[in-house]
Amino acid sequence: MSEAEVTREGVRRQRPGRDAVPGAEGRRRRPGRRRRRGEPTVVPEAEFGSYYGRPIIKPPTWKAADIAGYLFLGGLAGGSSALAAGAELTGRPALARAAKIGALGAISLSTAALIHDLGRPGRFVNMLRVFKPTSPMSVGSWILLGYGPAAGVAAVTDATGLFRRAGRAATGWSALSGAAVTCYTAVLIADTAVPAWHEAYRELPFVFAGSGAASAAGLGLLAAPVCEAAPARGAALFGAALELAAERRMERRLGPLAEPYRAGRAGLLMRAAKVLTIAGAAGAALPAGRSRAGAALCGAALLAGSACLRFGIFEAGRVSATDPHYTVLAQRSDRKAGR
Repeated sequence: MSEAEVTREGVRRQRPGRDAVPGAEGRRRRPGRRRRRGEPTVVPEAEFGSYYGRPIIKPPTWKAADIAGYLFLGGLAGGSSALAAGAELTGRPALARAAKIGALGAISLSTAALIHDLGRPGRFVNMLRVFKPTSPMSVGSWILLGYGPAAGVAAVTDATGLFRRAGRAATGWSALSGAAVTCYTAVLIADTAVPAWHEAYRELPFVFAGSGAASAAGLGLLAAPVCEAAPARGAALFGAALELAAERRMERRLGPLAEPYRAGRAGLLMRAAKVLTIAGAAGAALPAGRSRAGAALCGAALLAGSACLRFGIFEAGRVSATDPHYTVLAQRSDRKAGR
């Protein structure tokens, strides 16, 4: 069997008429056969199924317990600070104290989870060496630095009764910066190449804000006396409505890219989050939820619903990054949108 050889002198034993012509069809036309009118000259668009069975982008290597826990605890801390400020302004000291102590505990655990994922505390400190407005990670690190001490001062002064004026200032500042703590993690994960997170960049901050408010309300219902829990019940209704509406809009807009949020373990977590959040908010609004036991059950349901939501979103992102199908869908969507 003769084959062409490429040597220093050129190509040897080349068969005539075998040169590739750019733009020519691979299929040889039979002699004497004429192309029919209207016959398509291009192949149909290929349906993408796999990229050699491998991911196109590098999936996140974060541990779910660290990063999903960091997302949940950050939202709980920020929402609790806002709830504490509202309780203090309306004269509900027990609810304010519970929310302040809860915010301090949540932000401490959240920072610990982040440092555990980074490997050592020095890496967190290194992120504070510069401030880059274009980097959500850099901005988020500085938000944590501005929020954490204020939440600590607010909790300690309230618990000890010392330096009340400084405590009130810290409560106000932690409530303002707490809103940023609640939402910036959504911007942080949406800024990655993970399809299920990146394409949901419009709705994720609202989902996280609603979830943070619902979880803070759950903590307030669980820890504060029923007679002071009115702001927590209002926060539960507001947070649940915002979270569910934003989540529904997100899934409708994503279309096929929303499949990771509905299937598998992520889908189970997302459905559990909806059931728990609706049950907790509805129970808090009913008379039965105003008993001590009822309020505690509603609070536990809201906290569990918020945790399920964060872990579900984390799992959906991991699945979408692992499957090349979703990466290609996202790229085609961006190309059609001109992004």
